[in-house]
Amino acid sequence: MPNKEALKLCFRAFSFSAHNVTYLYTFSLLLAILTFKNYVSVTNQYSLKIVMNLFYKSIIASFLVAGSLSASAQTVSDRAGDLGNNTYLNPILGGDYPDPSIMRDGKDYYMTHSAFDYLPGLTVWHSTDLVNWEPISYGLKTYLGSIWAPDICKHGNLYYIYFTVARKGNYVVYAKDPHGPWSEPVDLKVGGIDPCHIVDETGQRWLFLSGGERAKLSADGLSVVPGTLQKVYNGWDFPDDWVTEGKAMEGPKLKKVGQYYYWLSAEGGTAGPPTSHMEVVARSKSINGPWENAPNNPLIHTYSGAEKWWSKGHASLIDAPDGKWWIVYHSYQNGFLNLGRQTLLEPVQFTADGWIKAPTGRGVEKPIVKPIKSTKPIDRLAHLDEYRIGLEWKYYEKYDPARASAKNGVLTLKAQGTTPQESAPLLFVAGTPNYEFSFKMEKDADAVAGLVMFYNADFYVGTGFDSKSRMRWRKGAAKGRYEHTGNNLLWMKLRIVDNIVTGYYSYDGKDWKKEQWSMEVSGYNHNTLYDFESILPGIFAYGKGEVKFSDLKFTRL
Repeated sequence: MPNKEALKLCFRAFSFSAHNVTYLYTFSLLLAILTFKNYVSVTNQYSLKIVMNLFYKSIIASFLVAGSLSASAQTVSDRAGDLGNNTYLNPILGGDYPDPSIMRDGKDYYMTHSAFDYLPGLTVWHSTDLVNWEPISYGLKTYLGSIWAPDICKHGNLYYIYFTVARKGNYVVYAKDPHGPWSEPVDLKVGGIDPCHIVDETGQRWLFLSGGERAKLSADGLSVVPGTLQKVYNGWDFPDDWVTEGKAMEGPKLKKVGQYYYWLSAEGGTAGPPTSHMEVVARSKSINGPWENAPNNPLIHTYSGAEKWWSKGHASLIDAPDGKWWIVYHSYQNGFLNLGRQTLLEPVQFTADGWIKAPTGRGVEKPIVKPIKSTKPIDRLAHLDEYRIGLEWKYYEKYDPARASAKNGVLTLKAQGTTPQESAPLLFVAGTPNYEFSFKMEKDADAVAGLVMFYNADFYVGTGFDSKSRMRWRKGAAKGRYEHTGNNLLWMKLRIVDNIVTGYYSYDGKDWKKEQWSMEVSGYNHNTLYDFESILPGIFAYGKGEVKFSDLKFTRL
């Protein structure tokens, strides 16, 4: 290539790069290759000086731009939810908020999720803009088993939450007000999973279940009419070469819009390969069918492991005051499956022929205009140091209201059991991949106190102390003891960055000493450990006596 043409090409590329910063780094590398591989023929010192000067400037600029872009991307990532400029970035509820069920009551929206083994469970969330959510109550305080896929609805003057107890059947709680109190659970005495309540044009109440089944409900909605369970829909057959966990038709969500009943179902399996889960649509003019599958199925789906959001599915339709429609659904974040399935929101549209389409596609990874304007973003962890049990905080399996008391930022927790898992650790949802949290802990002599990143009773990591030693827990077992001189008072901290957990301790809450150990926890997810759960940060107190937890600090990193 003649040197004049090479110079023209370089200047043209640099000019383009200067106005398209994402290409600047590519340009600098290309120029390096051209220069040092002798593809640019430079025959005089002046031309060489120009090219090399351009090369050095482009390298410096590219690193500056790359750093700026990286910092910008990190800032956006950390600010998921309401961005404060009438847009939001998914997820709207970060962290372990799977199987979302949503309803509208005038200008108010209410949502709840699977509770699994945590109590109090079935936290009810309230919003007026579909993006900012606050916890207002909880529907369950009795441990029945793992709680799956609830459905929140209103009929007459009562609010209901229908839900599945794994391997036991389906139950319901009800209340006069979504703020509670909620009733004790009522056994519907019907099998299946993932119940959905809907009322037909005659006023008959129905309970639809996974696998295409339905049953009649009694007039009060608190029992199933015997002998009415039947299969009425076979789902949509996705292509044989799609990589999924299997058919796994579940999570029915039905809604009447115009002349049609729309039946949304999740298929493909809720975890497994990133391309497993999907949401499919069918419709009928009668609650009795026949059900016609949408020609554009699936409505949403992850098509590649390169996408940010994996295993999209379990969607519910919801309308905004302007008449536009949206869906909430859950999805895993690529690289952070241990956060659990997070709640996402995206717009959908009804086509001229009455089907539903989701035009956003991979745009769900970018900021989206909010469905309803609002002025003040809500930080759902703003009340974390108030220790509102059942709202931000929840126990693992065992809930005793008398066990904890909070006053002026100090939580007093009675110790129980002989291990962190037996203590029923008190946990919260961090909602972000990278963070740290710390506490001052003052304990009775026979108590052991500490911090955990908890998946289930068999798999958790953590740090804690007795009167003489600091301890580390790995894979749900104590793995090492280290001396300390704090007696019954220590500050402790856990930090997780890119799935690496590291412990710290301090004698004054200011001078932090790093532990020698760190642990990798990316495998603490449903694909490897089952249970559908996630890593949750929290605290524990076992042994005898009490522990006072204070000076809570939580920081997104």
